[in-house]
Amino acid sequence: MATFDKPLWTPRSPEETREIYRDWAATYDTDVQGAGYATPARLAKALAAAAPDLSAPLLDFGCGTGLSGMALAAQGFTTIDGTDITPEMLEKAQDTGAYRKTWAGQPGDAPPEGYAIIAAIGVVSLGAAPADTLHTLLDALPSNGLLGFSYNDATLADQSYMDALAKAQEKATLIHEAYGDHLPGKDMKSSIYILRKS
Repeated sequence: MATFDKPLWTPRSPEETREIYRDWAATYDTDVQGAGYATPARLAKALAAAAPDLSAPLLDFGCGTGLSGMALAAQGFTTIDGTDITPEMLEKAQDTGAYRKTWAGQPGDAPPEGYAIIAAIGVVSLGAAPADTLHTLLDALPSNGLLGFSYNDATLADQSYMDALAKAQEKATLIHEAYGDHLPGKDMKSSIYILRKS
């Protein structure tokens, strides 16, 4: 069973990532909440402050067990859809009641168009989705669409992710950035970002 005892924040294949989160699904919420998982609430609050319409459809990309969707709903978002590559985690997300609909995706899938807001909370990171996922998400947004995402400490230290962020700012404006708690119980922080597509 995957826990924090395994090296989570290291490069791996999509298949290995899916296997880790499949095995972790049963205890994921207990484990991360026990470590004080703070990034979903931080990012949801910032995204709600930037969003022009909290009723507009929002895609929670890499929604996992639904902790991010519940954080977004708590900030007033009312139309949240979720997708994840791990069916076992997605089943738990469906049970939260936070989502209008959910579906299982494949690694590398581009999100469907039609969302003016995409959240990728703890998703584009070392050991999970690769750095170029940032561009895939931005490309799916319309002009003035918002992308909220986070980089944990391990991801912030990886140059490929920082390069992806710099390149993203060629086609989007960084309107929010804040460094703060991620997993306080593991002494890990994260930066949250919101980009507005040009």
